[in-house]
Amino acid sequence: MRLGEIITAGVLALLSIYLMVKSSELEIGYISGEGPGGGAWPFWLSAIMLICTGVIAYNWYKRTSPPSQSTEPLLDRYGWMMLLKVGGGLFLFIALIDVISMYGAMAVFLIYYVGFLGRHSWFLTLSLAIILPIVFFFFFEGLMRITMPKGLPFTEPFFNVMYEIIY
Repeated sequence: MRLGEIITAGVLALLSIYLMVKSSELEIGYISGEGPGGGAWPFWLSAIMLICTGVIAYNWYKRTSPPSQSTEPLLDRYGWMMLLKVGGGLFLFIALIDVISMYGAMAVFLIYYVGFLGRHSWFLTLSLAIILPIVFFFFFEGLMRITMPKGLPFTEPFFNVMYEIIY
C-alpha cells in the first residue's frame, strides 16, 4: 500500500507537469477584454493537482496517512479482478467508439458497468443507458456545437433523426 501511494503520486505529478507544459502553449493568463486564455483552466487545475501530489508525497514521507503506514498489498485478488473488469470495460468502450459512435459506446459501457458489474435493476440500467447518451448528444452536438465520433455508416439514421430535432 505504501509503495502504491508514492507511485500514484509520482505518476500524477508527472501528468500534472505534462498538462501544465501543454496548456502553457496557449495563453494561461487573463486576456484584457476577453477573459481567461485558452490554457488558463487546464494550467491552473494541473498546478493545483501538482501541489496536491506534493502534499501526498510529504504525508508519505512523514508516514501520516493510513496508506503510508500500511504493509498490506495495494490490491488483493478481488481488487485485481475488479481492475481487470473495469479496465477491460473501458478498453471495450474506447474500441467501440469508431464502430458504433461515442454515444453508442457510452450506452454499451453503461449497460456493462451498471447492469453487469453494479448488478442494478434492468430498469435503472436501461434508463441510464438510453437517457444519458441522448442528454450528452444534445449537450455536445446541440449546445456546445462539438461533434463527437459518429462511428460506421450504419449509425447514420439515428444521427439524422437527432439532428432533425436540433435543427
